[in-house]
Amino acid sequence: MRAVIQRVAHASVTINGQVHSAIGQGLLILLGIEHGDGTEDADWLSKKISALRIFNDEQGLMNLAISDVCGEFLVVSQFTLHASTKKGNRPSFIRAARPEHAVPLYEYFASVLQQISGLPVKTGVFGADMKVALLNDGPVTIYMDSKQKE
Repeated sequence: MRAVIQRVAHASVTINGQVHSAIGQGLLILLGIEHGDGTEDADWLSKKISALRIFNDEQGLMNLAISDVCGEFLVVSQFTLHASTKKGNRPSFIRAARPEHAVPLYEYFASVLQQISGLPVKTGVFGADMKVALLNDGPVTIYMDSKQKE
């Protein structure tokens, strides 16, 4: 399971011209799920993300977690995080999980994230053509992979 985590001043997901979800200060999480992922990947990733100390304290240092700033989460499915560009110029998405496997894990991840953090978790719509808008704060962008656990 891969995630791109962006600290945002605000973010939103628009589908068919209508805002589906929007958050203020918090974390936008682009989440990619591959074939071999399971609940243990979602558990590890949600625990790690909710505890990340990437918000500024009074001295401007990244010492605060999202719970310290009463932030929100916006989780957006992103199968393209598993793109392979090894051969040619057209990415292959063969490693991305099929919807029947990915949708339950996506929903599980969002629910575990909310349980662990106690904060609002909003989502996009899996498989929809989404327009994601954000104001990256910092900018702070972090990449995490549950298989590498770095």
